[in-house]
Formats: sequence, structure tokens, C-alpha cells
Amino acid sequence: MYYLALLAGRDDVEDVAPGSPEFDAEVARYAEFEERAAAVIAGGVALYPSSTSVNITRDGENTLITDGPFAEGAEVVGGFYVFDVADLDEAIGVARQLPALDSGAIELRPLVQWTPHATPGQDWWMTLLWDRADAVIEPGTPAWDTMATEHQRFADRVGAAIRGGGALRPPATATTLRGRDGELLITDGPFGETAEVVDGLYLFTAPDRSAAAEIAALVPMGNKGRTELRQVVDLGE
Repeated sequence: MYYLALLAGRDDVEDVAPGSPEFDAEVARYAEFEERAAAVIAGGVALYPSSTSVNITRDGENTLITDGPFAEGAEVVGGFYVFDVADLDEAIGVARQLPALDSGAIELRPLVQWTPHATPGQDWWMTLLWDRADAVIEPGTPAWDTMATEHQRFADRVGAAIRGGGALRPPATATTLRGRDGELLITDGPFGETAEVVDGLYLFTAPDRSAAAEIAALVPMGNKGRTELRQVVDLGE
């Protein structure tokens, strides 16, 4: 079973930019984790700071594109992993080794589907699909089938650019891990403190930020949904 592990941290701390000594030190710690957990890692990327993000929001038929972090978020996603494990207990056992627990949170959620990806390059981008928790569509329903058809149309339109992606099970299936004074705290539900939850993601290529935003704006979303565009860090592996 595939589990998405979203790595979340506070939005009110100083960004650690790629190329800085602090970032390189973090990369080394994650490289050690990846060496230990290589057998179950089925994907994952690091993201540029949230200050570089683009948000595409939908309000009915109106679409608004804005630069920068989404104002309501107290914590932001800094990257993710996908684990191919037997169950939640095994996913927790892997996730508890992640450095993200030192100062942030990890949300584990089973994936309905996952399309593996290759090693990210300089032209890779990610869109996180956000929606209100009460608007998330249950897999296997007619509404889910309708949304799946819309996503297939999106894939047919920009398919040459897509490098991977996944759809998540409802937020009720989420488990959040936090480190506190050397103890691991495990709670049910998503990491966020707002009504929004992550509903899926795409990885794709684009030559620049403008072209990436054009692709992200085409991603299907609900009437009150939001797509968060972030550039993927090329770790030169």
C-alpha cells in the first residue's frame, strides 16, 4: 500500500534556501534516512521555500492567481515521500525516522493511486491540490468518477509534461506525527490547523515559472479549491 508522507513546518521561521550550508546539512540528514529506508521509498521530492509559491484559487467560475504563501496556513509543506508499505504501522515506523519531526510534523495518508516518478531535474514543478475537508470526494462514488474524467482530460492536454502524481484517500484516514521533547506524538487527522486539506498532487516539467503556472491553472479543482505551485529542488543525484 502506498502512503504519502507530507513534511510540514512552521511558516513563520526563516527559509532555508537551496545552496546554503544549512540546506546542504539537511540534505545530508535526509540522504542518511533514504539509505536506511531505501527498500520502501517509492517517491519523494524537496521543495523550494513557500515564499516562492504560486497559488491558484477557485471561487465558482472565477480563478485568481497570486504569488507567495497562502495567507491562512500556519504550517507549510516542505516536501514529501511516498512509502510502499504493508500498513499504517509500518508507515509510522518509517516516518518516525525522518528529520522533519525535529521541528515540524509529518502527515501520513494512504493513496488511492500513485504514479511513480524519475529523479527530478531543474525544470520540475509540483502542484498540491487543496480543498475544504467537507468537500473532499469519496473514492468509488459517481462524483469521484466524474472528477477522474476531468483529471484524465487534463492529463490528455498536458500529458507530455506530467512526471508523476497521486490521489489521496479522505482526510479522515490521515495520521499526524509530531516530535515533542524527545517523544513521538501520534494523532488522527491532517496536520493543518485550517479547514483545508491536501487532496492530491501532480509533478510536471515546465521551462519557467510562468509556463508552470499556466499548467497548474488547468488542474481540475472544486468550486472552492486551490492549487499550490512549488518548484522542485534539483538535488543533482
